[in-house]
Amino acid sequence: MVKKVIEYDYIKEDNDAFLPLRDTVFNQLRLQILHGELKPGERLMEVALAERLGVSRTPVREAIRMLEQEGLAVLLPRRGAHVASINERQLEEMLEVRRTLETFTVNAACSRITMDELNDLRRANEDFSSAVKSGDVIRIAETDIIFHDRIAHYAGNSKIEDILHHLKEQLFRYKYEYLKDTTEYDHLVTEHNMICDAFEHGSNDKAVEVIKLHIDTQELSIYYHLRDEQEIEEKYNRR
Repeated sequence: MVKKVIEYDYIKEDNDAFLPLRDTVFNQLRLQILHGELKPGERLMEVALAERLGVSRTPVREAIRMLEQEGLAVLLPRRGAHVASINERQLEEMLEVRRTLETFTVNAACSRITMDELNDLRRANEDFSSAVKSGDVIRIAETDIIFHDRIAHYAGNSKIEDILHHLKEQLFRYKYEYLKDTTEYDHLVTEHNMICDAFEHGSNDKAVEVIKLHIDTQELSIYYHLRDEQEIEEKYNRR
């Protein structure tokens, strides 16, 4: 949560970077949406958000516009701004892009990865396994993203790496809910290990086969969650 501050044009962050206040508010609201603290369909009320974040309405209004540009918020006629929902078609398109790009990165990484990088990837999966044992859902989701981001990095295409990272951020709120609702984490750790083993043996076909299974399994779970979420939102809208 943003600390209460005197509203200068710029405030100093803990990392010593100076950001416009609207950007600080945007970053906070964006994280709350991606982590599921602000739910799809939930109204973004300027006054309430400004009071909670300790700022005036102006940076909140500007931050909401930025959220609209990123597709995380929508302005509904006579109803104000709301957290954007993702319908099944949009989700299908995003997951199709992810599957295509990750198939490419896994295949490319399998051909290029060094032993040091493979050891680093196995350590990333150990971090993921440790997060699973902790039960911290946000940490589980974040360490899973780190594992996949490293594969994308080892593939050696920075443009695809950036696109994939942004795409996974967009899917984070749905991934978060999926991980929160399931107790079957072990198969995710196992599939990560299978990818590492395929890299070690230079088996591109096996690596591609596992990544497709890995993504398809999560896709089905996200779909089930999305449909449940839409039912809840429809009930909310009928009030």
